[in-house]
Order: sequence, then C-alpha cells, then structure tokens
Amino acid sequence: MEWRDEGVILAVRRHGETSAIAEILTAEHGRCLGLVRGGRSRLQRPVLQPGNMVQVTWRARLEEQLGTYALHALALKAGSIMDDPFRLAGLSAVVGLAQLLPEREPHRRMYDALQVVLDQIEQDDVWPALLVRWELGLLEELGFGLDLTRCAATGQAEDLVYVSPRTGRAVSREAGTTYRDRLLVLPAFLSAGAAPSLPDVLDGFRLTGYFLNRHVFEPRGLSIPDARDTMIRYLAQRPH
Repeated sequence: MEWRDEGVILAVRRHGETSAIAEILTAEHGRCLGLVRGGRSRLQRPVLQPGNMVQVTWRARLEEQLGTYALHALALKAGSIMDDPFRLAGLSAVVGLAQLLPEREPHRRMYDALQVVLDQIEQDDVWPALLVRWELGLLEELGFGLDLTRCAATGQAEDLVYVSPRTGRAVSREAGTTYRDRLLVLPAFLSAGAAPSLPDVLDGFRLTGYFLNRHVFEPRGLSIPDARDTMIRYLAQRPH
C-alpha cells in the first residue's frame, strides 16, 4: 500500500541506532505514524522537528502496519523560532495537543487551522488568539464542543459574557450576574467578533484549558502539556 500527502510533524522518537518513528498530522489521512530510515542522520534531523511541514510518502505491505515514511521538507518552522522561548512553547503546545486526535482519521478542518496558527507563529499579536480558537475546534472535534452562540438561560444571542462550567454553554450578562463567581469568562473576541486583547486571550486559554482538563486529560489520568502552561506564563508577562 502507498499514499502521498502533506503534513505537520507532531513528534519524533528514536528507533534503533539510525532510524526514527515520526508522528505526523496529514491533510487527508489524519494523524499517522511511520518509520523514517536514517532519521537520526545529520541530514534528516533538521527536518524531523515538531512543527515542520513535510511532503510524505507512506508505504506498507498491509494497511494496519506501521509503514515507512519518505519525507521531503516543505517549511521548517521549528528552526526559525528555536531561539524564541515564547513561540517555541506555543509550537510545542499545539503539536502536543494535536496528538489527542484519533489516529488514522482525517481531520482536515483541524489540519487547515493548524496551518493558520503555524503561518502566524512569528506574529506574537496574532497567533495566541488563533491558538485559542484552535483549541475550541479541538474540543469540538473530540466531541466536547462548547455552545457559545446563545444564552443557556434566555436563548438570546447578544451580550454573551460567561460560560457555564457545567454545561459548556454561553450565559448572558443579565442571566449570569447573580452567579458570575461560578462562571467562566467568555472573551469578546470569541462571542462578538471583537479584536482580541491580551486579557481576553488569557481568559480564552482559561476557558479552553478548563474543558480540556475536564473532558480530555483528567479522564485519562493525564496532565495538560507543560509547554502550554509555559506559553501562558510568557503571555501573561507581556505588556498589556
């Protein structure tokens, strides 16, 4: 069997003395693993870095086998941001979260959205808000999407400023005033299309982080990636 696709490298681990196993989110075939022969060579190591975009050819005798990858570099994002701790933490966070997607299932929407984040990773005023939206999409893709379109109590679509931590549904300012201490903040850039401010983006990460922990990480006995917490700490230290 053989297929060709493009993809983003999510993770790489050593295999034997000279080879590596690469985990790649591909456009049409989803998250797939494959053996890269000679993957630890001097020529291959710069390509086999999380966040890099590659052209891949996957081959195996049977579909259920691990298979082998032949890779061709398309965009080496990792190398361009290696010396920037904030961007590197963001890159590590998003590729780590992408590993939550089911293996060998197409997730074209998430792949395209990941490309948007990576394309903007050197624009620090842009990519954090895009990553919040990507995390919302990930929750939806995993079956835990939030309903941020109408108030859970009144049905109105205006002035939505909270989210219920129990239901994941939006709550209007009027309906949530009495219970605001128990509700999560819904940033305006997610509900009203406003330009994202730094406090709004931080609130967005608190929102997505709460539901990622509740629905994805805690049931599996896992913790949210350290890189995500590191990224948020760097973000909080930036000038408002």
